Amino acid sequence: MVETFPQMKNLKSIDLLKTPHALRPAAVVMLMLLMLVILSLYFVPWQQSVTGYGRVIVFAPMDRPQTIEAQIPGRLVSWRIVEGQTVTAGEILAELEDIDSKFLADDQVERLQSQLGFTQTGLTQTAARETAMLAQLKDLESSRGRAIPAATQRARQAADAVRQAEQNVAQARQAVTTADLNQKRLQELFEKGLRSKRDLELAELEIVTATTRLESMQAGLDVARKAFQVAELDRDRVENDTSAQLNSLRASLAGVRETMAKTNGDLQKFEVEINNVRQRTGQRFVRSPSAGKIVRLLKVGSGETVKAGDQLAVLAPATTDQAVELYLSDYDAPLVSVGRQVRLNFAGWPAVQFVGWPSIAVGTFAGRVKVIDAVDDGNARFRILITPDEELIKAGKEEPWPSLDQLRPGGEVNGWVMLDQVSLGFELWRQFNAFPPTVERPPIGERKNSGSIIKDKDDAKKTAEKKEGK
Repeated sequence: MVETFPQMKNLKSIDLLKTPHALRPAAVVMLMLLMLVILSLYFVPWQQSVTGYGRVIVFAPMDRPQTIEAQIPGRLVSWRIVEGQTVTAGEILAELEDIDSKFLADDQVERLQSQLGFTQTGLTQTAARETAMLAQLKDLESSRGRAIPAATQRARQAADAVRQAEQNVAQARQAVTTADLNQKRLQELFEKGLRSKRDLELAELEIVTATTRLESMQAGLDVARKAFQVAELDRDRVENDTSAQLNSLRASLAGVRETMAKTNGDLQKFEVEINNVRQRTGQRFVRSPSAGKIVRLLKVGSGETVKAGDQLAVLAPATTDQAVELYLSDYDAPLVSVGRQVRLNFAGWPAVQFVGWPSIAVGTFAGRVKVIDAVDDGNARFRILITPDEELIKAGKEEPWPSLDQLRPGGEVNGWVMLDQVSLGFELWRQFNAFPPTVERPPIGERKNSGSIIKDKDDAKKTAEKKEGK
């Protein structure tokens, strides 16, 4: 063939189609880089996160910065502290002069105590009257208990006298009947001449005597009946009189007790007024509610008039409690649950944050989501509260947060709430398609009823591993 096509020896176009030896290493390197990129996109992990912005706060409500207010309307006399001064709980900060007309007298407490003493004396005398009336009531009830039976007994005696008089009348009437029969027999005998005139006259005299005695007994019966009526009336009178006396005494006793109740009410009023005046006097001195540092004074002029509730100063309580509040958009808030890890970058603190690889971040601090607000702040933002991750700090895996001298409440904070780990390729694909981050939800049985407090993903994984082990 060499002999057949001798002209091809002089052609160099075929040589031009051959790959130069100098470009082969570059092609191999590019191919290896492409394979490395593909492997990296598949195997390199990426930590998803959502970003929030907020500020440093104090988690405990009682330890947050607070304003000191005037308790009474008054005139500012003097300040006993200066801005930036450290104070203790109960220390006097300022003095006010009361301008209320009810509390202008300096000896008002002494006057009220004097009135209180008079009222107590009146109460003692009223109590003595009550004791005397109770004794009188007891004696009257005892006397009534004796007077009524005595009157009843007299009525019974009068009734017995009536019965005796009735028996005497009956006996006298029988005597008259007997005398009349005797006179009739003697009259017949006298007419027959068997008895004398004298015997007949004696019989007539006996009739007169029996009749007179009958009339006397009837008069005695009338007297006995009237005496019985008088005895009954007397018994009713004794009963009514004693009842009236008892009722009158009980009414007087009720009046005395009413006076005592009113006096006791006056005593309590005086005691309350004395206590109010003392409290009012104490409120003239503005005291620190807790230990801390005076941030600023809001009323500074001597003689300046203030109203009750006016802010006088701002106090930052002494505390070691630290927290951060971050605000998330309504797009990111559903992805966050209580217990999620957070990386924080404090303003003024140099830091380098690698969002996808938080393990190599420098100058950031670890925290955990403590609270998620159930409602937004009115601008479609949801607040979350972050506290230090004490477990990692105690284990030495994370640095403690800066002290309060360096990390003051109100400082700005950037935070990244850590979500799930995905591959780098998946994250690029997600970002390219503008999809939201993926969040692995814990099993339904491990979710809280509140809706905002959910166990974190680590606890869910542990539970799943335990179930698989079983």
